[in-house]
Amino acid sequence: MDVVNISSLRNNPSEALRKARQGMVVVMNRERPDALLVHLDRELSLPGVRAALATALFREGNLSLGRAARLAEMSLPAFLQHLSRLGIPAIGGSAEEAKRDMETLAAWLGSSSPTPAR
Repeated sequence: MDVVNISSLRNNPSEALRKARQGMVVVMNRERPDALLVHLDRELSLPGVRAALATALFREGNLSLGRAARLAEMSLPAFLQHLSRLGIPAIGGSAEEAKRDMETLAAWLGSSSPTPAR
């Protein structure tokens, strides 16, 4: 484990990240520990960690559905099933918004004319 202080982190963040590749790095704010840096390559290789991180980041709105699926190293359908098993909605919004969207889609489909085949 290594230690860096806030000012050295501000001045040279890449050094702290390099240290984190070797082990955990405690960030000190004066004499008090303030944060912990952990390099994710090792931790992300543990079973289930990628899916758990991707799920949490998606649920909190920090990652899109597609990016979360890629982080989890799952296909989009597999990630959707994963979310469904956990009871996490893949699409946000109210029932009223969904109804309006469906009405708009129906109106758009009704107004479009098919292109003649050649």
